[in-house]
Amino acid sequence: MMKSFTVHFHQEDNTNEMIVQKLNEEDFNRVTEGGTRQLFELDTNIGFFIFFDAQDSKGKEFYLILQYEGESEEPSACFSLELKDFYQFCAMYLNDLEIQDETDDAEEEGYSPIHHLAHLLYHIVEDGKEI
Repeated sequence: MMKSFTVHFHQEDNTNEMIVQKLNEEDFNRVTEGGTRQLFELDTNIGFFIFFDAQDSKGKEFYLILQYEGESEEPSACFSLELKDFYQFCAMYLNDLEIQDETDDAEEEGYSPIHHLAHLLYHIVEDGKEI
């Protein structure tokens, strides 16, 4: 059974708390039975993340993030987010792509939406370690 936990962010993160579910291998197999669709990948200093959506055998949709650490072929964690939170993460990723297109490569990029997304993922990973 998936275990839920609440992630609380710093006030300056401008992000409301999130209910996140952590999946074990059995949960993962169940919620991806109907198929998956990979949306994007993000390589950060806390791991490599794959964002995707999935359907179980009954057609219920799930919004998932796999985390890989180091050179491991096996994911270290799988998180399920509510659609609104998953959408926010996708928007940050897409917003950062747009900013990269508009800025000259020689410019210093500063704190971008991707940096913010990685920071929020850090909170999820840290809060999920106890689960």
